[in-house]
Amino acid sequence: MPSLAERTRTAVDARPFLRTALAAGVVNYAAAARLLDIEGEQDAVATALRRYAADLTHTTEAADATVRMESGLGESDTGMLAVNDTAYASGAGSLTGVVATGGGVDARATATVLARLDAAGIAPEAAGYADGSLVVVVERRDGATALRAVEDALAALERVDS
Repeated sequence: MPSLAERTRTAVDARPFLRTALAAGVVNYAAAARLLDIEGEQDAVATALRRYAADLTHTTEAADATVRMESGLGESDTGMLAVNDTAYASGAGSLTGVVATGGGVDARATATVLARLDAAGIAPEAAGYADGSLVVVVERRDGATALRAVEDALAALERVDS
């Protein structure tokens, strides 16, 4: 059976928000121990959390990316973003695409962008990234807010290392 420390780390790693908060030093360890509901003394789990937090480093960096909006996206046979049988192309509809291109645009940046859009109350129609480019398709009325959210997200990408 894994040790309490190993079980605690595994439980934290299954909750990325908690791992980030531990690394940033903004966690109430007793409350986090209750949240994780790991078998054992809560004080011992809280101690394991403190030790894990001490091993984590939290940094914030900006992506070296250009962000632009593209109006008139819609479903098409081929396009700038394709997932399964659905593609989005310019001139095919009334949606807006927010396109980010450059260094640092990767899976982590995509996750940060989607979380920032969610916090802004924007539900993308589609999103994807490849080769240093990210495309998020949103309703036209959400375009400007989505653009700002993507710019803000890419300006403050968080990284947690152990």
